[in-house]
Order: sequence, then structure tokens, then C-alpha cells
Amino acid sequence: MYQSLLRDSRFFDLLLKFDEEQAREVQRAGCPCGGALHSARYARKPRGGPAGLGAGSTVRFSFCCATEGCRRRATPPSLRFLGRKVFFGVLVLLLPVMRDGPTPERRDRLCEGFSVSVRTVRRWCRFWREAFATSRVWQAARGHFAAPVREGGLPGSLLDAFGEIGDTESRVVAALRLVSPIGTRVDRAF
Repeated sequence: MYQSLLRDSRFFDLLLKFDEEQAREVQRAGCPCGGALHSARYARKPRGGPAGLGAGSTVRFSFCCATEGCRRRATPPSLRFLGRKVFFGVLVLLLPVMRDGPTPERRDRLCEGFSVSVRTVRRWCRFWREAFATSRVWQAARGHFAAPVREGGLPGSLLDAFGEIGDTESRVVAALRLVSPIGTRVDRAF
């Protein structure tokens, strides 16, 4: 179910559209000093995306204040990029969930299919259970769920918490929206 989503370039295009909307909102809000925000986007070289992604899929939206002396940077949350991680955020979210399959052979096929080492996926599992579980983003968000989310089961338990959302694509987008402030000024503001 998740594997087909990771190979769907239309899903990645949807994430790009959501990122563009968030970028427009940040730019419209302007800098806290009152200055206008000018585009300062930059290219990323994310790994793990499906074939057929457009050139815009690798652009990280960011802005810089136009006021001389301020020049503060504003980088909006992203559904495509998870902080400074090299792989697309959706892989960082879903591969640790999918790797908990029935056999080591399945895990190895997944890692090979997405060009991710088993060590990297293990590191992502530690990230979810240790770094993310203690992050400001999670501390602020975890109380919004009706039932407690098991931190030892992250990220799978996070996706399960969105179980009332019927289709897989919308459930993954909801989880990505929740974790998107990682690595942005929003994350540091909590």
C-alpha cells in the first residue's frame, strides 16, 4: 500500500503543490521586522524519488528579508524535505514502517528497491524513536491526539493515529504536515 505511493510521481507533485502553497503564505506574511520577503530558494539533491519527477521537485523554498540590516531568512515547513535529511521525507517516514515486515528478505528488497542501506533505515528508526520523540514539534503536537501515540512505535504509531482518514495518500500527507516543521524556524519557536 505505501510502496506504490513511494513510486508515484503524481504524489510527489502533490507534495510540491502543498509546499508551494505554504511558501506563498510565508512570503505573504512577510518578515517580523515588517520587510518584504524575497525568494532565496535553493536546489536540493534528494534521493529516493520516483522516475519522472520534474525539476521543481528538488527546489527548497526559502526567503530572505529585503530590509537592509535584517536579511533574516524564512524557510517554510516542507512536506517533501524532512529537515536536513538527504532522502525525501516520505521515505524517511514510510520505510521504517515498511521494514518491520515478516522477513529480512523483504527488508532487503525494500532497501535495494529504494537505494537505501539497511543501516540508514535503522538510523531513521532511531531518529523517530529518540530525536523526534523528544523534539519540540512532537512535544507540541502529541497532545492533539484523542488516544496516546506510542513513542516506541514511531513512525508507524503516528500513521495509525491518523487511522480515521480513509485513504492512504491523505493519511501520509496528514502525518507529513505534522512533522513538516522539523528543521525550520517554526521548530525552533516551540
